[in-house]
Amino acid sequence: MSSTNPSQLLLLADHIKLSILERQRAQSLNLEGDQQDGHISRSLETLREGIESLEREQGDLGSSDNASQVSSLRTQYLDLQSQFQGWPTTTPSNTITSPNDPSLSSDFTAAQRTAPKTSASKRHHHPRTSSLKRTSHHRTSSPLPKSVRFTDSPPSHTPSSTSSSNSSSPDRARAALFPYHDDPSASDPPAPDQSDLSNQQIHAYHSRVLAEQDAQLDTLGASIGRQRELSIQIGDELEGHVALLDEVEEGVDRHQGQLDRARRRLGGVARRARENWGMTIIGILIVVLVLLIIILK
Repeated sequence: MSSTNPSQLLLLADHIKLSILERQRAQSLNLEGDQQDGHISRSLETLREGIESLEREQGDLGSSDNASQVSSLRTQYLDLQSQFQGWPTTTPSNTITSPNDPSLSSDFTAAQRTAPKTSASKRHHHPRTSSLKRTSHHRTSSPLPKSVRFTDSPPSHTPSSTSSSNSSSPDRARAALFPYHDDPSASDPPAPDQSDLSNQQIHAYHSRVLAEQDAQLDTLGASIGRQRELSIQIGDELEGHVALLDEVEEGVDRHQGQLDRARRRLGGVARRARENWGMTIIGILIVVLVLLIIILK
């Protein structure tokens, strides 16, 4: 993180808190709350890197302007990591229920209505460390699935989820307005069940699929052929333009040669006129004198 801003990290911490609250709410409703683990894990990693970047900047500059904010961020990160991993804590903390931005208080209040505290029997007993870098190494090494906060289909209403219908209605409204498709293949038609088909039917089905693929390849080949023809036509036009430019260049060279020759002739006339300037004046004076004699007589 090149230019770390403490306010941005505080906002990121608030979003992590909301994600953990929603994860706890999903677990309390017996839903798949682990789908958000990948998002929360990446956000915690980003928060840890931002805190370490702030600490390095303070160490390099020798400044303590943001020392309180960095200390608060460090404490919040450790508490959020403990909440996410389910580690036991010796002292109670209200980090996850206290937003840094007062404008998010309504969201935190709505999330806390149905988000129970994680019981001690469900927590994994791991020792808590004081180092941010060492804390991140306790994560599971298996790849975490990419997840999102909202899905296309809201969960079915159960007696335990009836009390949270008011708080989750904005979530359902946003999910209906902005459906999210994480898997591009989700929009593809599902493959038919071939368990009840005979070998001949399976062969006919695959033959039909191959025929459709052949037709698509033929269409693609025709499109490529048309593009090739267009490319050839464009190349011919470019060659014609190049020939026209060559002709124009030859004409320009020819006219330039004519202008050079005319300039040389004018230069010769001017030079001869300068050389014969005296004789020209004498001739003009003789003509004027003759005219005066004729007029006076």
